[in-house]
Parts: sequence; structure tokens; C-alpha cells
Amino acid sequence: MPTTTPTSITPGIEFTETTLGKTQELLAQSFGSVWTGPSGEESSGEAVARHLEATVALLDKDGWSPVTVYVQDRHEDQSSDANPADDESLTVKQMVRAVLRYLHDGPDIDLDPRRTLDDALRHVGEDGAHGDPDTARVAGYVLDRLIQAHTGSANSRATAWAERQHRTHADITALLMAGARLARSHGPAAVPARAA
Repeated sequence: MPTTTPTSITPGIEFTETTLGKTQELLAQSFGSVWTGPSGEESSGEAVARHLEATVALLDKDGWSPVTVYVQDRHEDQSSDANPADDESLTVKQMVRAVLRYLHDGPDIDLDPRRTLDDALRHVGEDGAHGDPDTARVAGYVLDRLIQAHTGSANSRATAWAERQHRTHADITALLMAGARLARSHGPAAVPARAA
């Protein structure tokens, strides 16, 4: 009878220096500059690293979810699910009032406070304190190349990788921190701002 040795399960994803080296090669081979965002301006490696680290802090604060989750909460006092549009006795004015009342009181649908990777990257860029829309996009490019090096697939994308059911918050944190290390060590240096 053959004996098998138990395989150890690692507690999370590890992005090694070898993976970071492969990622650097992919960045160098990319069509156009990965470090240039939609504005047409280059983002420094330091700016992208700060954006990625702020994304880690945001996910630690709000929580991470592989997909956006909506929670519908029904109030106990709702006696029926009758739709005013189906009540033929209502006038148009009464229907409009019902809709406006509903919008004013707020729908009973709340977003789960946890964020997806894509949402967290975008939020840090929109917040403006630790990044902007350009650094958000460039950070996404860098993370895509990192996942391509990690998986060996040229078609891999970081957000799709992060949405896998077995992915954990620790995996996402490891990805973001590896991206920050890569950006800081291999990204372009900051260009001094020009005087206007």
C-alpha cells in the first residue's frame, strides 16, 4: 500500500520575490506604459504604493467582500406588498405622491458596508487623500500584472481573481501589499511639479 505524505495548507496567498520579478518583466513587456493613467500623466511608484496601502486600510476598516452585497430589510409595520401602480382606484397624483414618499423615506435596501477590491481601489481614488482616479487605474494595472505573474495566465485580472469564492481578506491584503512593494521598488520616480 503506497504511503502518502500529508500536504500542508498555507494560511494565505504569498507573493514571493520570484513572483515580483516576473511581474516586473510583465510590466516592462506591456504595451504602453502601465504607469500612465487615463489623464495621460505618469503616476510615480510611490503614489501608487500609497494608494494600495490606503486600500488595505480601507478594507481593514470597512471589511472586504468578494462581491457587492445588498441587504433588503423589511419593516415589521408593512402590512402588504401591494404596489400602488396596480391599484386602479388611485389617481396619478396619488401614485406620484406614493413614489415621492417612498424616495423621501428611503428604500429599505442598504449596502453591506464591506467593499470589493474594485470598489475599494476606486473609493481611495475618489477620496483624494491618498490617491486619485489615475493612481486607482494604475494600481489596477499593476495588480493585474501581479496576478498574471502569480497564475501564469496572460488573461488574469486582479478583480476577477479577488472575486473567487475561496478568496480571503488575507489574500487580498497580501495582493495589495505585494503591489505596493512592487510599485515602490520598480515604479517610476516622482517628477517634480512644474510651476504654473
